[in-house]
Amino acid sequence: MNVEVTLLPGIGVRKDFALASGRRIGVITRKDGANELIVSRKDDPDATQASITLSNEEAAALGNLLGSPQLIAQLGEEHRDLPGINTRQLPVREGSRFDGRPLGDTGMRTKTGVSIVAVMRAGQVQPSPTPGFTLVAGDLLVAVGTADGLDAAARILAGA
Repeated sequence: MNVEVTLLPGIGVRKDFALASGRRIGVITRKDGANELIVSRKDDPDATQASITLSNEEAAALGNLLGSPQLIAQLGEEHRDLPGINTRQLPVREGSRFDGRPLGDTGMRTKTGVSIVAVMRAGQVQPSPTPGFTLVAGDLLVAVGTADGLDAAARILAGA
């Protein structure tokens, strides 16, 4: 995928790429820190059909929504031939008792046998987080384990 980066003097930076349909989709990162999701018109890839301004928190959430399915699919494919091994996303929700606390405080590996192989945060992947990795609300933990272990891990994060 070829992402084009265009400097927009006085505005910021536009990063976009062509879709199979011929439209372009991308993000304008403004100098004031705002993010704008843009979609081009089908008949003119240089003209914007739609734009949505996103706060940094909204942009991070969108990045997690778009990035984590790819990571999960890749891990699922790698574990395809291992019966009983599953991959799941586990969210750290707003108000979680683990918000601001180290991953090790969950006791997840010891209590469930589940391994946290990555954390998705603000559209970025933190691979192989250590027990000292600090969790924050909005994180998506990418977990690998048995179905029962993953269910137990989800209950731990939910505070049940």
